[in-house]
Amino acid sequence: MNQTRLQTTELGSTGLEITRLGFGAWAIGGGNWEFGWGSQDDADSVEAIHRALELGVNWIDTAAAYGFGRSEAVVGRALRDLPAEARPLVFTKASLLEGPGRTVVHNLERDSILREVHGSLERLGLDAIDLYQIHWPNPDEDLEEGWRTFAELREQGLVRHIGVCNFDVEQLRRAQQIAPVETLQPQYSLIEREVEEGVLPFAEGEGIGVIVYSPMGSGLLTGRMTRERIAGLPEDDWRKRDERFREPLLSEHLALVERLGAVAERHGVTPGAVAVAWTLANPAVDGAIVGFRRRDQVDPIVTGAGVELSDEDIALIEQTSRR
Repeated sequence: MNQTRLQTTELGSTGLEITRLGFGAWAIGGGNWEFGWGSQDDADSVEAIHRALELGVNWIDTAAAYGFGRSEAVVGRALRDLPAEARPLVFTKASLLEGPGRTVVHNLERDSILREVHGSLERLGLDAIDLYQIHWPNPDEDLEEGWRTFAELREQGLVRHIGVCNFDVEQLRRAQQIAPVETLQPQYSLIEREVEEGVLPFAEGEGIGVIVYSPMGSGLLTGRMTRERIAGLPEDDWRKRDERFREPLLSEHLALVERLGAVAERHGVTPGAVAVAWTLANPAVDGAIVGFRRRDQVDPIVTGAGVELSDEDIALIEQTSRR
């Protein structure tokens, strides 16, 4: 087994020691739902998870919404093959349910969350979830009810830690009035930098642990995304409909990838690894969630994203990153 020593850090004040990269399980939920990624082989998914763990990654981030249970079930399958001492930390989420036509509907009501947590525990094969997160703060008027329910689940021992995703500063303050927000999961990458202005500084000041998602811009910044590949994406891949994958933004993003490639060459890594390393350079960020769909995708990012970027590297990268 090829074991790589990965840098670790404490996730906020949770006491959890996490590797700076985590396995993101959104894409392994497959296609045929509103935010699916096209067809996916579950055996490939399990192999990718096992390879990331072999390289030292010690946490997985999934959600009940990813394939409406499929991602969690696949993660559970991967965990069953492991001895207890090799099992990673498991983070998952609630509040997105299956609606008509495999679309997403939002629900933060107590009874719904209680049903969700038991479903997640069963699919994952766990007695307790290491970190349970509100997936989106919608409906906004139910935020307090949802967060009170999360605090209740922690008191019951069904979840060990509680956090939120996609909250703004005002929503974080409202939640903090009920129970401490232990972690925050925002979208953050070179093409999604809005959280730099308020959310990340607030989280850092409050001691809230931060794990960011889509650090490679959902594949745009890997260096492998081309116009031809985008045109060939299956109809049930949500990216085909996303404005970031279309003109006029696409040309801007591909130009950014060229700069990432120049920095990657200096360090002997991939453009995607540099994109991830850039997010980890922000002092508010504890970890980055990176999605893998096949075993061969894992090594170039996991082994490369620990690269230390110089001020010169960052200046070159950021020339095209602010719109």
